[in-house]
Amino acid sequence: MNASQPAPVSTGSPPPRSRVERLAELLEIHGPFDAETARAEAARCLQCPEAFCVSGCPLGSRIPEWLALTAEGHFLEAAALIQADNNLPEICAGPCPSEDLCQSACVLASRDQPVAIAALARFLQEFALRHAPPVADAPPNGLRVAVLGSGPGALACADELVRHGYAVTVYDTWAVPAGFLANGGPALALEESLIQQRLEQLRHRGVVLVSGARWGETHTLQTLREQFDAVYLAFGAQQARSLSIPGATLRGVGQALSFLLPHLTQPAPPLAPIEVRGRRVVVIGGGDTAMDCLRRAREAGAARALGLYRREEAHLPAAPREYAAARAAGASFLWQVQPVAFTGSPAGAVTGVRCVRTRPGAAEPDGRPEPVPVPGTEFTVPADVVLLALGFDPAPHPLARELARLARSSEGRLRVDEHLMTSEPGLFAGGELVRGPGPVVEDVRDGRRAAEGIHRHLFQRRVNELAASETDHLAPG
Repeated sequence: MNASQPAPVSTGSPPPRSRVERLAELLEIHGPFDAETARAEAARCLQCPEAFCVSGCPLGSRIPEWLALTAEGHFLEAAALIQADNNLPEICAGPCPSEDLCQSACVLASRDQPVAIAALARFLQEFALRHAPPVADAPPNGLRVAVLGSGPGALACADELVRHGYAVTVYDTWAVPAGFLANGGPALALEESLIQQRLEQLRHRGVVLVSGARWGETHTLQTLREQFDAVYLAFGAQQARSLSIPGATLRGVGQALSFLLPHLTQPAPPLAPIEVRGRRVVVIGGGDTAMDCLRRAREAGAARALGLYRREEAHLPAAPREYAAARAAGASFLWQVQPVAFTGSPAGAVTGVRCVRTRPGAAEPDGRPEPVPVPGTEFTVPADVVLLALGFDPAPHPLARELARLARSSEGRLRVDEHLMTSEPGLFAGGELVRGPGPVVEDVRDGRRAAEGIHRHLFQRRVNELAASETDHLAPG
């Protein structure tokens, strides 16, 4: 590699792949950096004395340090520095809302494009997967831990624990491990090869992955507590939000994931396919899932893919890259409109979405204005297929009865201590169960903290057992 320092250029993100490439290979929207472009992009970092990007990262990644190494071409050293703070860096780099975290804190964001931190992290980890020597296995310590759920937080916890020699078994109800990332993660869904590489690495290091677990039947908390020294609860408990308006049960009105999952999961789940070719598709919602539906509908041949959002474009919650990808695919949008009913044919099929226009009202807790319906502004949008991408609500979990004995916060979520241990010793929890939905990096942070807490708890238990065994002869006979 040329040792000379490449000239800084403003790129912002790696180049987008062509639509033909993505359709043929089911690839992500943006292609990876090459080595030369990665060095040039990393060289844009100003190495600020007070690195706001670090404080903007939930994992506290030492961003300026590994950017400096990247600019110098020391890719493996840079990747190792990221891995010291993140167990799943190549996976987090895609779904992480970096535009709202580290990259929004970049000083360059106020004058030009911020450094493409997430894309560079992704480049480095893919480089490391190809070139880094295998991780040395830790000697077994004789202790067993069960992890419930196989999302990023669960996998991070498992990865951290095997580094300490624990025998780890990961259980999930999904047929394919990796939780929502592999089973419906919206446009944020990663290329399958990346997920499979990480899963294979974990298997090679001894992690046992059990799919298709039936909570409350074949697997209960009681049986797991009897078989394992500690348990980490890292599953979600959500159901897709619906609309309680007239016509919601019409044929052709469905959930976004019912459309997305057959595209993203192999083997495909047992869901009736939603045909969109040549049809007018309306997607309700403004998040990444909505953007993914719009993009995939257009790529699947929809005559029209229209997004309806009840606020202004400036308040769209979707990541800018996902919104741009939907636009590039040919999706269109109507802003400040709120569905009030679905219209249908005599045969019971949806024919349109009845909407009312909205205006900005008072600020809500998240700072965005409340959308207020404007009387007398109703109109109908023609539709053959309507997809609801409205987020998720808490749902009862099959283990709810056993979880009921655990202490909870005022919001009804599981209460944990600073080490993520619940009110029951040896039972740990993180992610949605503790703090509600959040970015992937926060799940990874919880998984790392839980692993540290489990190691601390079991180490202390072993110390106490050893101390007790050494004083047994002093016990009264």
